[in-house]
Amino acid sequence: MFKKISTPAVSAAVLVAAAAAALSPAAASAVSAPLSSARIAMHFDLAKGQTPENVALAPGGAAYVTFAEGRQIAEVSPKGAIRILATLPKPADGGVHTPVLGFPLTVGIVRAHDGTLYFLYATGTPDLTGVWRLRPGGEPRRIAALPANGLPNGLALDPRTHTLYVTDSVLGTVWSLPTAGGTPTPWSTAPELASTGFLGANGLKVHNGAVWATNLDKGTVLRIPILHDGRAGSVRTEATGLPGIDDFAFTGHGDQLLAALNGPSEVALVQPDGSHSIVLTPADGLQNPTSIALRGDTVYVLSAAYVTAKDPDLLLAHLND
Repeated sequence: MFKKISTPAVSAAVLVAAAAAALSPAAASAVSAPLSSARIAMHFDLAKGQTPENVALAPGGAAYVTFAEGRQIAEVSPKGAIRILATLPKPADGGVHTPVLGFPLTVGIVRAHDGTLYFLYATGTPDLTGVWRLRPGGEPRRIAALPANGLPNGLALDPRTHTLYVTDSVLGTVWSLPTAGGTPTPWSTAPELASTGFLGANGLKVHNGAVWATNLDKGTVLRIPILHDGRAGSVRTEATGLPGIDDFAFTGHGDQLLAALNGPSEVALVQPDGSHSIVLTPADGLQNPTSIALRGDTVYVLSAAYVTAKDPDLLLAHLND
């Protein structure tokens, strides 16, 4: 998510695997190396609230998507069929007290190796805001409460330690908790995570012994080492000058990553030295991209059209070596 929305920005998504390439693509016009063959694989119905917020890919080709305004978790098959797995309860006040945004939304999502889904729900109410779990064939269950005056946003899983990490974009905090649930710990409250008035800590990944986070307001990528005892080390700013940065994904080439720049509707390739180049733009069909994922050498970019309010879509591109 990028900017304040006067009416609830609906959020749903369709993310398909390789079979989506069979859909009629739109020609790309601005894609830059090392990406190529960028095309719009799918358009979504904005009138039905189909705008994407976050995604987790599964080995078999399926994708699991948070439908933010719909308060839903969906499974998308390799052929693009959508199955709603869960709809979260609407808060009694309708979610009007959800910090910054004013509407309840499902946000970050990760998938464990056993198929369990963990995801975030922000409502501005103490009874619903927090970390939720959905086991295959089961019902959604909240496993950890988070502060109602915060906005949980990014979610990452460290499978080695069975630890979940959560960014709070309003409170400027990275929380940690075991996958079994319980009371979250404020793992890092470093000032680099704070917002400057809208949304701070946002996207989140565990990579190479560290927690990596973005700060949307400050346009930065941050690295926080995981110390031997599990505590957070000192924050290091890895990249700057990335306005509206949201979600990101590592390319498989060391610390190189692709980042969604929500506001300017761009994707940036960020190098390990902190430099970056723009590799996708609105000319390629991006409209407020929120999520990036990689399956092999295929890059998936989901656009929510939160601000453009025109054409939420799925863009596929090839990542060259």
